Amino acid sequence: MPINRSPTRSLARQLRSNPTPAERVLWSVLRNRQFLALKFRRQHPIGPYIADFFCPGKKLIIELDGESHPSKEPYDAARTAWLIQQGYQVVRFTNPELLEDLDGVLSQLTKLCQDGNRILPLTKG
Repeated sequence: MPINRSPTRSLARQLRSNPTPAERVLWSVLRNRQFLALKFRRQHPIGPYIADFFCPGKKLIIELDGESHPSKEPYDAARTAWLIQQGYQVVRFTNPELLEDLDGVLSQLTKLCQDGNRILPLTKG
């Protein structure tokens, strides 16, 4: 009997096979419960979307935005609104932000994870 995989799951698997440099860096910190002993998944399907990184225990989604993202702002806004409506927290970082200031990004994620289910305003630098 053939396996019926949704296109979203197939795409997620493909994305896991070809991470961006920024995704590799962040995954090296998040994987195996290395970050605050929290479980994270990468390229995880949620409804019709794929989250770059997802922490089920905190219902936290971390998105890394590449260079093409300014043109995707309306899509990202609708996507984020849907995810928040479903009860998820969504936080976004740009690839350069992550690669140039990993400690700052991790500090912001630590504050967010330790503050329960509240979405904190994140500031650069």
